[in-house]
Amino acid sequence: MIRNSIKLLAVFVALALPVIPALAVDDLPDPDGKPADMSKPVQVYILLGQSNMLGSGKIQGGDGSLEYAVKEQGLYPYLVDDAGNWTVRQDVRNVRVMGSGTGGMRQFNNEFLTISGGKIGPEIGIGHHVGHATDAPVMILKSCIGNRSLGWDLLPPGSKQFEYKGMIYAGYKESPDKWKKGETPEPIGWYAGMQYEGDIARAKKVLAELDKYYPGAKRYEIAGFFWWQGDKDRYNEGHAIKYEENLVALIKTLRKDFDAPKANFVIATLGQTQKGAEGNEGKILEAMLAVDGDSGKYPEFKGNVATVYSHPLSKGGASNGHYGGNAETYQNIGEAMGKAMVELMTKKKPRRR
Repeated sequence: MIRNSIKLLAVFVALALPVIPALAVDDLPDPDGKPADMSKPVQVYILLGQSNMLGSGKIQGGDGSLEYAVKEQGLYPYLVDDAGNWTVRQDVRNVRVMGSGTGGMRQFNNEFLTISGGKIGPEIGIGHHVGHATDAPVMILKSCIGNRSLGWDLLPPGSKQFEYKGMIYAGYKESPDKWKKGETPEPIGWYAGMQYEGDIARAKKVLAELDKYYPGAKRYEIAGFFWWQGDKDRYNEGHAIKYEENLVALIKTLRKDFDAPKANFVIATLGQTQKGAEGNEGKILEAMLAVDGDSGKYPEFKGNVATVYSHPLSKGGASNGHYGGNAETYQNIGEAMGKAMVELMTKKKPRRR
């Protein structure tokens, strides 16, 4: 009787515990080569930002390359099979599109996740982590371009103009970036939020043609967003002081635009910026840390927004120099972002379409 009661209690406890990944990021196994269960909707993760998110981690070229890290240092063993070939995740699609402003769309990647081309970004670490933790097909959908600021190019819809040090900074759809108070602005061929509109439109175009980018897929769910950006804003004090406000607006607006009010959101800080930094970089770092759900500043973000502090993961260099092309930086930060997303996704399920 006692033994049976103990067994029943153990079963009850096991059922009550949340589902968590079986393995930590350092223990990721080689992909098993099996396709995903296509009866389930594709779990879509949208990657946004500027050049850091694009990725400049070199695959070949000696020390600092991905080949050197994997084959000489023994890092990221799940990226190669026993024969030394790059592994392929048959359950994760890697899709990347790009365009300037609201212009046309160029496709760069549309394949199952593997190492190809000449450079990598954080999508490799992200894709392997969420793919391993997800019992459904996954799409990593990257839509971004370099040299874009949150305070201007990527300004979320609804953002209002503001005054700072005698200058008026543009609100959404306004042009130019700023003008002297009291003067009539002369619009240029660009407006606040133009890159936001283009990046979102291109991501939605991919989703509208889902089976072209994930063969056999019929449905999708927006499972989450990844954001790695901030370099351009650090050169403009007016943008830096508004970074937190704009980042909060971005999170809320993206969820609204993709009809995914509970989609998880993961942010990565600039790799060179340390806690305690001053100036514009310090303001941007503080903004990113403030929106983390565990900070308590935004209770509505508890359990659905996480910030990865990237400085300890970076191998040197800075965001404006693409970290010297060191692949370990992009891989380390991608893994950390993927792990942060997995920790969030164990708590709830995304909205189905």
